[in-house]
Amino acid sequence: MKPILYSFRRCPYAMRARLAIASAGIEVELREVVLRDKPQEMLEASPKGTVPVLITETGVIEESREIMEWALVQNDPEGLCDMPAEGEDWIAQIEGPFKTALDRYKYETRYEGVEPLAEREAAAAILRQVDGQLRERLWLYGDRPSFADLATITFVRQFAMVDRAWFEGEDWTGVQGWLERFLASERFAQIMLKYAKWQPGDDPVVFPAISLN
Repeated sequence: MKPILYSFRRCPYAMRARLAIASAGIEVELREVVLRDKPQEMLEASPKGTVPVLITETGVIEESREIMEWALVQNDPEGLCDMPAEGEDWIAQIEGPFKTALDRYKYETRYEGVEPLAEREAAAAILRQVDGQLRERLWLYGDRPSFADLATITFVRQFAMVDRAWFEGEDWTGVQGWLERFLASERFAQIMLKYAKWQPGDDPVVFPAISLN
């Protein structure tokens, strides 16, 4: 039986898990979740109730970063894990202060006393740190993507989508080009294929549907 991946198409955490699985070429059974109506089978496997959740023969993996590592330890044909040490620092910034600011910018009504434009600027300041290097190369650390690119760019996409006109009007052509190359890529098209909500008894959906290699 293939591993089972509970996922939600637009969730940046689920997206990065699918990116790694697709790169590794490991087939899983994808179960698309509607977050307001989570399947009992997922909740029994992972009571935390958030996606992604991967069920393997040896256990349940509940964190997207760990799912990425699970996939790429088995097969890393693109050499995604071959990145410089500063890649970990970049991931930590995006998962930490950037995501905190992004949430307060995008979902300001969920937080008391939040200034959304100040939060936007806090997130933007982090992106500007890599704009210079992205003006000189295609990806963060060279002419091919690394683990750091795929682990963080789905959050940059989410940030850009809040106010696309503002994002495109900023003077950070390196960051803009980085995101646009990702959005125009075959890998992005592959992970964003639409699937119907999974229900018990449905025929299995195999992901990835096509191979990148």
